[in-house]
Amino acid sequence: QVQLVESGGGLVQAGGSLRLSCAASGSIFSINAMRWYRQAPGKQRELVAVITSGGSTTYADFVKGRFTISRDIAENTMSLQMNSLKPDDTGVYYCNAHITAWVNIGHGMDYWGKGTLVTVSS
Repeated sequence: QVQLVESGGGLVQAGGSLRLSCAASGSIFSINAMRWYRQAPGKQRELVAVITSGGSTTYADFVKGRFTISRDIAENTMSLQMNSLKPDDTGVYYCNAHITAWVNIGHGMDYWGKGTLVTVSS
């Protein structure tokens, strides 16, 4: 059973920083792209950042220059360093990854974590 677990959320003042982590566990053969999404209260889930297995990164315009996504291939982990946080960054942050499990080689699937809450106060 493959699982993604996020950690690192919390309450921070505007202008502050937080570092989110996502750990993948289980019978994992390979992990392709990993992503962070977020969902603000009353809004749709939106893509924040992507990192490929080769390390290429893409960011949503609203976090460019403030957030940095990274991953540790060997440890099956991903992080999101969030600086200069704004109240608009408040929401639940979700880890997403396209993972191929040993029991299903050749058929990768998208997995989601349960999310971690980030609250930025003004």
